[in-house]
Amino acid sequence: MEQHDELRNAWITLNSKNGVFLTKSRARTLALVLDSRSIPCCIESIGPDWLLLVPEQHLESARRELLLYEEANLNWPPPLPTTRPLIENTLPTASILLLLAIFYNLNLIGVSLPGRGLVDLKELGTAHAEKILGGEWWQCVTALTLHSDLTHLLSNVTIGGVFIILLCRELGSGLAWSLLLVSGTCGNLINAWVQSPYHRSVGASTAVFGAVGILAAISMVRYRHHLQRRWFIPVAAGLALLTILGTEGKNTDLGAHFFGFSVGVLSGMGAEFLVGKYGRPGAIANVLLALISAAAVVGAWWAAIS
Repeated sequence: MEQHDELRNAWITLNSKNGVFLTKSRARTLALVLDSRSIPCCIESIGPDWLLLVPEQHLESARRELLLYEEANLNWPPPLPTTRPLIENTLPTASILLLLAIFYNLNLIGVSLPGRGLVDLKELGTAHAEKILGGEWWQCVTALTLHSDLTHLLSNVTIGGVFIILLCRELGSGLAWSLLLVSGTCGNLINAWVQSPYHRSVGASTAVFGAVGILAAISMVRYRHHLQRRWFIPVAAGLALLTILGTEGKNTDLGAHFFGFSVGVLSGMGAEFLVGKYGRPGAIANVLLALISAAAVVGAWWAAIS
């Protein structure tokens, strides 16, 4: 008993008869360290405890390698990153979502332009694969502001709004909406490349699934040192959500949803690396990003109408 107490107080003692009590997982890890340095060893259980054993002639080299391993991994994994406080910007975000509903109703009653009469915004703004590849790039943007029917609109504003509000509170409105616009636009563009020339699609859901991808990527990057072999779990959860919410209905454009999600993952990874290194954009930067995003949407519609 006295010998066991002495061994428990030591960092490591290795020979063919004695050892320090370890957990099974710890014993296996240390054995792998020695094995990688070609030092013979074995582990042995004593009830719930485990011993790491090496031949006596390898005792000093084993101690030296394990000390080096302990020093190299002294502060690993690093502590969990400090949780960033969420930004209170729910009202501005909800107001922008409300604009989608207003625009939908405006499209229902029609818009009359000087010299052109009544204009069908849905016909002008729908993402038409053949036209996009023919140079009408703006349809990748304008399609994000259109919806096929009221149910389509409500699902994007309510279910999608939850993810968009969370993303805006996480990153700031300007950066979040910029990433959403990039995800939705690029998702529509890639979708046009892979679909038939006659493919048409509308809806903000491409950007909504971009938000899901961005949030999954933020979690993956922020906690990458603690995910170990489970680093893919946030993205897998996002893909599961894509499967549940993004494949329902006969008019669902799975391709646009998937590509929006994929671009969201990539852009979210880049954004989280930069935010982790430099911090979230300040108020001025957020305003500039928001203005650029708004200008891109207005410019796309200007090009569509012109």
